Amino acid sequence: MVLALNFKMKAGLKIGTLLLVCLMSMNAWGQLIPNFGGQRAGLSTLSFLKNDINPRSASMSGASVALNGDAFSIFSNPAATTDNEGFNVAMSNYTIGAGIQQSFVSAVMPTKSKLSTIGLSVNTLNSGAMDVRTEFQPEGTGEKFYVSNLAIGASYAQKLSDMFSAGISLKYIHEQIDTYSNSTAAADVSFLYFTDYKDLKFAVMIQNFGGNSSINGDELKTTFNRTGTLEPEKYSVPTVFSLGASIIPWKKEKQSLLVAAQLNHPNDNAENYRIGLEYQYLKLLYLRAGYKINVTGQRFPSFGFGIRKLFGAHPLFISYAANPTEFQGILHTVGLSITINNMERE
Repeated sequence: MVLALNFKMKAGLKIGTLLLVCLMSMNAWGQLIPNFGGQRAGLSTLSFLKNDINPRSASMSGASVALNGDAFSIFSNPAATTDNEGFNVAMSNYTIGAGIQQSFVSAVMPTKSKLSTIGLSVNTLNSGAMDVRTEFQPEGTGEKFYVSNLAIGASYAQKLSDMFSAGISLKYIHEQIDTYSNSTAAADVSFLYFTDYKDLKFAVMIQNFGGNSSINGDELKTTFNRTGTLEPEKYSVPTVFSLGASIIPWKKEKQSLLVAAQLNHPNDNAENYRIGLEYQYLKLLYLRAGYKINVTGQRFPSFGFGIRKLFGAHPLFISYAANPTEFQGILHTVGLSITINNMERE
């Protein structure tokens, strides 16, 4: 009995040491990755375009460029919308905090040939009412102002072969800050490659590719009670180059596990990496988790779930994502999507 007890204690000590080493090595790995590009933080405008409003993607820490498609794919990868076999509508709400809400609505419809899809999307952010403050009235003047952002997009995707799809989205973007405004345009271009091995997919995407723009409106005074004015500078949209892959390494009759990985190279920050997992049971319940590497303020994994129900003959997905951050608390994303098809009840 003494030998057995010693053996259990040694085994427990080894397991505990192994877990501690793994945690320390993960933290060390994050520190060893170069932070090249971090000095560019904040050098782009219209940053709401980077917010992940796809709840499935958000729960997997953004490792979504190579996932199968639905109407949310207009944001994550337009090329993936060719997966849709019927008219699909999706909507979500992203709670940022301090009264700031971001909403997304999209719709995708296959063409008659079933080889291509067309889609529309609306992405909006609203700050809610904020107090107008001055140097002599720091508690507020009694006046209110608002910040709102809007991006309206049109998408098209085409199957170039049984294993290769391409997609593009064109977006008109408008920003309103009190009496100041800014308008510009941008495009998303993406490709998705399918394989026959364990649903392995590869994807490439350039998101928010566009020119520079600046705000315009009333003159910007440089200091209080002075006559000098400031000419607004032009800034680029937050362009991101993404490269990713996904695979289902384990699959049984009633359950499966999907693994996704993604590299992001933004024009306004350091290169970073995303890893995501999705466990599926009976095609009814989806449990998701993910982790971001080399992203400031993202020390904790994201997580979420999805539920699939049938609304008549039409599949309805309800998803939730939670993203714990160091400085903003837990950010929540809730969304749903439904596919209207002509098929009989499954």
